[in-house]
Amino acid sequence: MYAVRRTQALTGATGLIEVVAPHVARSARAGQFVIVIAGEHGERIPLTIADHDRDRGTITLVVQAVGKSTEEMLTLEAGDAFTSVAGPLGHPTKLARHGTVVCVAGGVGVAPIYPIARDLKAVGNHVVSVLGARRADLLFWQDRMARVCDEVVVCTDDGSAGRRGLVTDPLVERLQRMSDAGEPMPHVWAIGPTIMMRAVSRATEPFGAPTTVSLNTIMVDGTGMCGGCRVSVSDGAKFVCVDGPEFDGHDVDWDNLLGRITYYRPEEREALEAAHARHTGCVRETVALR
Repeated sequence: MYAVRRTQALTGATGLIEVVAPHVARSARAGQFVIVIAGEHGERIPLTIADHDRDRGTITLVVQAVGKSTEEMLTLEAGDAFTSVAGPLGHPTKLARHGTVVCVAGGVGVAPIYPIARDLKAVGNHVVSVLGARRADLLFWQDRMARVCDEVVVCTDDGSAGRRGLVTDPLVERLQRMSDAGEPMPHVWAIGPTIMMRAVSRATEPFGAPTTVSLNTIMVDGTGMCGGCRVSVSDGAKFVCVDGPEFDGHDVDWDNLLGRITYYRPEEREALEAAHARHTGCVRETVALR
């Protein structure tokens, strides 16, 4: 069992869970992930390691409630425990001095991009971050990003925080300025919803700006055996769990990926609705007994 050390609500549907997992904390590096099981009969859920503390033997996970299992995870409290934490899995981010790097995060993507930005800064890069969300109350960790970045730009779809618009807007503006000035193109990292990572990759391609994306695919075993996390790239099929999770954004077949990640949406919706129905029934029964 892996004890929950603390929890923290970040937004209405997103929470932080710090878990005691010394074997993961000892060797975790930016860009890697774990597969967790919250209960004895729980589902295997892949989550990027948002932070780790080797001295305390803990890892920090950020969970967004998108289905039955992730909703249940956000009910955990300090003193509860995960049944299983497997990792660290996947290849870590390749750290190098690029000069300028731009880290683009959409929504909950700020959590996995934080350790990448921190470590890219530590090796001597000028780090610019672009953080986006639909509205202000869905933003979090701007303060953390500000501590490890040279510049932070915030965008919201409705203009309730930062500038109004999409993350691609300030990104393209910066790339155009650098291109006009004859400056080398920055290396871009993008993490967030698949459709946002596709948009970033398409925006950077005309400028020739190298673009790395961290893919969030359907995943079961995390060892390349199930094939659920298969992604098509120019030289064939790869598995996100063992070949990724980072890939060249200009090399990904985005249409194929979007089709694969939405394949089980009806089943996911059915499971979530059934869980809500059971919870409602229990509440009604408790009220009736009172």
